[in-house]
Amino acid sequence: MSFTTRLVGVAKPTGVALALTIAAQGAFAQAPAPARQQRPATQPAQPAAPAQAPAAQQNQQSQTGPIVVQVKPEPSQSEWTKVCGKDQGTGSEICYTTRDFVSDQGQPVLAAAIYDVKGQQSQKIVRFLMPLGLLIKPGIRFAVDSTPNPIAGSYTMCFPNGCFAEATDIKDATVNAMKRGQQINVSVQNQVGREVTFAVPLAGFGKAFDGAAIDPKVLEDQQKKMQEELEKRSEELRKRLEQSSAAGGAPATSGAPAAPAPKP
Repeated sequence: MSFTTRLVGVAKPTGVALALTIAAQGAFAQAPAPARQQRPATQPAQPAAPAQAPAAQQNQQSQTGPIVVQVKPEPSQSEWTKVCGKDQGTGSEICYTTRDFVSDQGQPVLAAAIYDVKGQQSQKIVRFLMPLGLLIKPGIRFAVDSTPNPIAGSYTMCFPNGCFAEATDIKDATVNAMKRGQQINVSVQNQVGREVTFAVPLAGFGKAFDGAAIDPKVLEDQQKKMQEELEKRSEELRKRLEQSSAAGGAPATSGAPAAPAPKP
C-alpha cells in the first residue's frame, strides 16, 4: 500500500468520516444581505445621527468579521490515539496521532492527525478532515495558540461527507509547540469568503505522540464503540424528527393536501 493511500486511510481509524456533518451552521451559513430601504423620490435622504453610527458598524462587523468555532473532543474517544504501521511499498514506519472533535451539541465537526514518517523520506505531516461548505481556495492556515506566521495547507481530496486538507514538511519545532500548546487554530473561509477559525484543543497530544502506539485490538474496540454511538445518535435524531412531525403535522404545499406524518 502506497504512502498516499495510507494518508487517505486516516478517515478509517478516526471514524468521523462515517457521519461527518456541517456543525456550527452559523459559521457556514451564507449571511443574508441587508435589505436596501427605498426612499420616496420626494423625500431627501437624512444623515444618520452620530449615536447610530457605532451600532451600524458593529452590525456590519458581526456579519463580515471572523468567526471562532470552539470544538471539543469526541466523548467516546477519551484521548489522542497513536497508530503505527509499515508502508508496504517503501518499508517506512508510519505513525499518526489522531483525535475526533465535535460541537457543543455533540455533532462531529472535524478530525486531526499528525503523521510521523520515518525512513529514507522522513517527514511530518499535519492533516485535517474538514466539514463541507468551505472554499477550497485559498486552503487552510493553522497555528499553535497565538504563534505568528501560521502554516499554510491545501485541500487534497473531498468526499460526500468532508474534505481532507494537509500541510507537509512540518518542522520539529511546530510539533514541539503542539506538545506544549493549548490549541490549534485552523482558519478557513466559508462560502462568502468570511474567515472561520476552529479552535482545536491539544490537551494530551504530547503524551500520545511520544508514547506507545495503541494495541490493534483496543483500536478495533474503540472503532466499534464509536460506530455504535454514531448509530445511536442517528436513531435518536430520527425519533425526535418523527415526534416533532407527528405533533405539529407536516406543512401543506400549495394546492396539495398535507403529507401524513412518517410512520415509526
